[in-house]
This record gives sequence, C-alpha cells and structure tokens, in this order.
Amino acid sequence: MQDKVILVVGATGGIGSALTRKLAPTGAKLVLAARDAVRLTTLANELPGTTLTVPVDITDPQQVDTLIEKAIAQFGQIDVLVNAAGAGILKPYNNLEPADLDKMLDINLKGSFYTTQAAAEEMQKRKSGHICNVVGILGKHSMAMAAAYSASKFGVVGFSKCMAEELKRFGIKFTLFYFGGVDSPFWDNVNLKVDRKKMLSPETAANAIFFALSAEPQAVPMEINIQPDSHLFF
Repeated sequence: MQDKVILVVGATGGIGSALTRKLAPTGAKLVLAARDAVRLTTLANELPGTTLTVPVDITDPQQVDTLIEKAIAQFGQIDVLVNAAGAGILKPYNNLEPADLDKMLDINLKGSFYTTQAAAEEMQKRKSGHICNVVGILGKHSMAMAAAYSASKFGVVGFSKCMAEELKRFGIKFTLFYFGGVDSPFWDNVNLKVDRKKMLSPETAANAIFFALSAEPQAVPMEINIQPDSHLFF
C-alpha cells in the first residue's frame, strides 16, 4: 500500500472509518471524503501519515468533480476508489414515499455512479486502478421492506459490471462487496428490530476490502460475500 493514493468515500461511516484506520499505517496516501467536515477533520487527526479531507455531497456531480480535482492536485493520481457511503430506508413498499425512493437512488445509486465515473476517467489515463463498491447483500438478494433500498443497490451492481467490461482493457479492476448486516451507524435510523450483536463488525468488512486491495496485480477479486451466520443468504 506504500504511496498508493486511496480515495475513501463515506470515510466517517462504520466501514469507511475502520478501513482508513487499517490503511493509514501502511504508508498509503488517503483522500477522505464525506458530508460532515467536522467528523472528517476529527478522523484525519487520529490517523498517521498523509491525508487529504474533502467534504462532499456525492449526489451533486459538480462536487464529485471537485473532489477528484482536489485529490489529483494534492497527489497527482488516484490508484484506488472505495465507495463506502450509503443510506438505508427499510419500510413496506406501500409506505414508501416518492422522497424515500429519490433519497435511495440519489445517494446509493447516483452517488456511487458519479464517484465511480469520475475516478475511472482519471484511472483510464494511467491505465491502472481499482474500484471497490460496497454494495451490501441486498444488492444480490431481496428482502421484505427493502424495495427502494434494493432497487438502488441492484443498480450499483448493474453499472459496476458494465463499467468493468468497458474498463478492463485499461487495467482497471472492480471488486463488489456483498456484506450482510454490519454493526454500523447505518442502523441508527432504521426502524427495525435487529440484534446488532450478531452482525458483522466494521473491522471484518474493512479486512475484506484490505484483502482485495492487497491481492497480487494479476489477481482480480471480483466479488466478496461475507454474512453473519445468524442471517445467511445463498
């Protein structure tokens, strides 16, 4: 990881912050992106090594372009993008409001698309790069009360696989992560009874992403699926 420029979107979330803490001691140059500037600064102050913090709303493509521009201005390149940002609305389909669907598509689908698209443009110039999209298991399997959320996450899988086909000739790798329930702030505002003690830890998810980033150059870990044994999908 030494001197690799790694952009983590959603850096202040459960998975994002666990990953940055694992990456920082390796000598990677980290670009930390999230909406909350104060939390970003707090996180960066806890980390060793070189970091750049960029507050960003990924639903705004102009802000995403500015994020990429600042990363290039500071470090000259982007070697890795990790999309770990996301939001969840879980409710019966007939209780979903248009605003709920808009939020899921704007943050989870469009936001991931904008960041992937912008980072890929820079990676293509250098014919090298690795894009890691944290999808979640509901981007592969359906669940009651997850209609809007799954719609957004299935969309991430769709565009990621299409882009992977277009970009493989430029040496750009894609890895999709299908984590089951992760005990993170994601669940703080979800109105469901869940036993968070039985979920995966953010560190488990971060270790899986770190493993994918550490793979030998010719290896492409295309999909990684990890779920708690209390809630398995096959």
